[in-house]
Amino acid sequence: MRKALLASITATLAVINTVTPAHAIRGGVEAPAPYPFSGSLQRPDSPREDGHTCGVTLVAPSWAVTAGHCTRNNPSLAQVGRPKNWTVRLGTTDAGGGGEVIAVERFITYSPYPVHEGDIGLLKLKKPARTKPVALPSARPADGTRVRILGWGMTCDRRAPECYPQKLREADTVVQPARACDGIQAERELCIGALDGSVAATNMDSGGPGLVRDGDRWVMAGVVSGSGGDDRPVMYTDVHYFKTWINDVVTGKLDPPDTPVPDLEGAASIGACSASVIRTDRTRLSDPALLLTNGHCVPERPAPGQTLRDLPIALPVTIGDRQGYLQAKAKTTHLVYASMTGADTALYRLDQTYAQLRAKGVKIFKLADRPAASSTKIDIISSGNGKRFQCTIEAVVPHLREEGYTQDNAYRYDPECEPSHGGSGSPLVLKDGVTVVGVHSTGNDNGEQCTANNPCEVAADGTVTVHQGARYGQQITHLVESGGVA
Repeated sequence: MRKALLASITATLAVINTVTPAHAIRGGVEAPAPYPFSGSLQRPDSPREDGHTCGVTLVAPSWAVTAGHCTRNNPSLAQVGRPKNWTVRLGTTDAGGGGEVIAVERFITYSPYPVHEGDIGLLKLKKPARTKPVALPSARPADGTRVRILGWGMTCDRRAPECYPQKLREADTVVQPARACDGIQAERELCIGALDGSVAATNMDSGGPGLVRDGDRWVMAGVVSGSGGDDRPVMYTDVHYFKTWINDVVTGKLDPPDTPVPDLEGAASIGACSASVIRTDRTRLSDPALLLTNGHCVPERPAPGQTLRDLPIALPVTIGDRQGYLQAKAKTTHLVYASMTGADTALYRLDQTYAQLRAKGVKIFKLADRPAASSTKIDIISSGNGKRFQCTIEAVVPHLREEGYTQDNAYRYDPECEPSHGGSGSPLVLKDGVTVVGVHSTGNDNGEQCTANNPCEVAADGTVTVHQGARYGQQITHLVESGGVA
């Protein structure tokens, strides 16, 4: 299975899987000197203190190239846009210091489906870099060509400081025949690395360069894209294939408009799920804030019939602004409540108060004290899907059964409402833009009956029906009634 080499940062990575990393530039060594044209894309939503997210390479004084999934990995999933607080650090071996730091003004991604249609993107810098750009290739490198690969990728499989190398690493390897990389798009991708994966790029090396020598200069042959696993070489986007597109963007011949983005204000992410910060009429500004999501988003999900209460759990949380860019970071301190029986819901307590989050501009939603009726119009604000779905509650289902779990009085949406995987935990918000009446939880993908990702409806008389393609949300008034929310 094709896996993009970018460590999961937000729930916007619903479309991006990760490999199990071994060594940063597996099989490599610390680079003894910087490459002036090469550097790091640094974003505030990075899990790393140094901000590193992906590799970048300067291809023109004001333009750097990276992987398309590195530019598209923003919550709104815009193909073209103006990011908030993105920078590139060029010409250093230290991801956290040195070199030249330049703000990113704009990103342009080749395709709205970068991993599948062309995994390459360009970053317009707010000012020209002082260093000389890398040369672009005059031809596709032949099989067996020697390649030098660079990156600050992860050194182990945990998202923890000890797994994030500070120093740039490099390794020498070769271009392999396309058949050595399963899932490769041979006409526009290169297969680079050792056949057994012992020398290859890894997680957070995405966007980094594959360099070949042309006399006394380096030429950029490829951009790290994705791998099929630790025991294989890695797919690189073939820069020569996209050379005309790069030149057209850099010269201004191609200048696509910014992608319109939905209002995602307040959309939060926890792990691979969406979430929202919620309050009630009794909430005080000095109270620790509460985060609402699904019970099935808890790291160790509750068993059927089980309710989890007041468990210490520390998980990172990100909360977005209107365009989906990072507004604030937080951490959970406790799992206040979680169940998948009766309703698939969970509440976490955060390490910051409502007043502290409000001071950072975070939107705080209000938990409804009564359920919504059928025909109620709602918005589903999903960080994981990067969308704001405008939907109608088509029916209130007496019982929803899935994989041994049963939820009561679930909301079924209208057929045009299609939040997908990654949207779990998204708030269902009334048209006032503030009141949350539920949380998105599941959908019937394949028409199966009562299996995982295929819930069935159970009527009061026990009749079971299946609506393939239907999507469902959970009521949340029980959280107020049970005292789970102050």
